Amino acid sequence: METKVLGRAMAGVAVVLAGIQLVPVDRANPPADGPMALPAGEAGRILEAACMDCHSHETVWPWYARVAPAKFLLANHVNEGRRALNFSTWGQRTPDRQDHKLEEIVEMVESGEMPEGSYTWMHPEARLTDAERQVLVEWAEAERARLQLPADTVGAPAADTAAAPGAD
Repeated sequence: METKVLGRAMAGVAVVLAGIQLVPVDRANPPADGPMALPAGEAGRILEAACMDCHSHETVWPWYARVAPAKFLLANHVNEGRRALNFSTWGQRTPDRQDHKLEEIVEMVESGEMPEGSYTWMHPEARLTDAERQVLVEWAEAERARLQLPADTVGAPAADTAAAPGAD
């Protein structure tokens, strides 16, 4: 009797798992507002490896993004990441808003909140060393300083600073 109940329960679970595969999930990568200008060098490499999948419209969706329930979790994670910070729409932000986002980058990277452990577990290349964290913090702080320049010098090349994401 127990075997029959267990068999029916397993069949029910299989039907539910098969059924949720049919529920669509949006994995679109909308167009960016212009070419993203990641900083040159190490900061750009780190941003590309550790941030862009969740914080841009250049998400590389892994194979398991097509399999429920992982597809629901991943789509939600990317949507939340893009809402919090989206380098693909960076150019649409005012300098004040860019400054605020850069300040948040510093806080999140220094505290170790970003990149999230749930992401680095499946993407070991996104695990940041203390030195890489420091590179990102220094880049974000340099960008914040560049944004504070007088209006007539904004956009002029800075000596040691790379262009902000999305800046021309």
